[in-house]
Amino acid sequence: MSESNASVETGMPATTVPLSVLDLSPIGSGRGGAAALHDTIDLARFAEELGYARYWLAEHHNIASVASSAPQVMIASVAAATSHIRVGAGGIMLPNHSPLQVAETFRVLEALHPDRIDLGLGRAPGTDQLTAIALRRSREALSVDDFPDQFNELLAYVDGFPDDHPFAPITAIPSDVPLPPVWILGSSLYGGQAAAALGTAFAFAGHFGSADPAEAVAGYRDNFRPSDRLTTPRVMLGVAAIAAETHERAEELAVANDLSMVRLMQNRPGPLPTPEEAANHPWTEQERALADKRRRFISVGTPSEVYEDLERRRKQADADELIITTQVHDPAERRRSYELIAQAYAR
Repeated sequence: MSESNASVETGMPATTVPLSVLDLSPIGSGRGGAAALHDTIDLARFAEELGYARYWLAEHHNIASVASSAPQVMIASVAAATSHIRVGAGGIMLPNHSPLQVAETFRVLEALHPDRIDLGLGRAPGTDQLTAIALRRSREALSVDDFPDQFNELLAYVDGFPDDHPFAPITAIPSDVPLPPVWILGSSLYGGQAAAALGTAFAFAGHFGSADPAEAVAGYRDNFRPSDRLTTPRVMLGVAAIAAETHERAEELAVANDLSMVRLMQNRPGPLPTPEEAANHPWTEQERALADKRRRFISVGTPSEVYEDLERRRKQADADELIITTQVHDPAERRRSYELIAQAYAR
């Protein structure tokens, strides 16, 4: 949320810390994937009213709790359903796609929604190994780590190849619009290193990343090389958060998210359970240990508690912005969590 995006409708004051939404279109138990995609559109409209700066859609495949398998489609749908909030990919997993296809798709999106589209790029498959093979059409493709080459090829379809390059005659159409601002996503130190070397903004996945966010961001800032697209470093920290009017209700919502994550880690993913389902679940000692381990990634509590924890994490990471993902079964309670966090930051 930024000064330029402060909500006129809600009358909420602006905050100096831009807040954004990262949406995985969670599939709730008993609701289904189609409902999850419509929930995304509703939440995007609400986030815009609240003054959130960006609304990013994730790319995941073959996960029973996530409906966001085609972020390009959802970006177009969200942008059409809103008027000024920035909409982007959080992200496009570049090895799953042809660089030319990505360049074309995002030029089309930029043409339809000028100055509102973001292109976040990642190198992970966003799925299990078997599904990654199906996406990339070969087992060998999984072992190839050529993200910088893919990235430079993507840009060359916009900026032009050297005259002697075999793809020199190819341009991403429409050619009369720029490529949207590019972010490189990362959950390890590699993402920051790549973003620094390639001169892009950097989004660190603090909601699940394996590296210390502060170390990843410091490496990015220290080694950043200005480019034609970005002259100074820019960092967004991905965070998970659940806020409710009472700490007790926030905890009930978080336990349901815990159960969903435990099932995913045990390779038996399912729809996001209700708080009642999670409360009645016969937790094993192993499951509770896994849930406790994951809790360090999520801020849970009342608005003031969540605000304090998010600010602690943002300052430790030296991030300029926060992008928040909230996995809650009831769409109304998910919207309310984002509303409470926005209000806490606007105080």
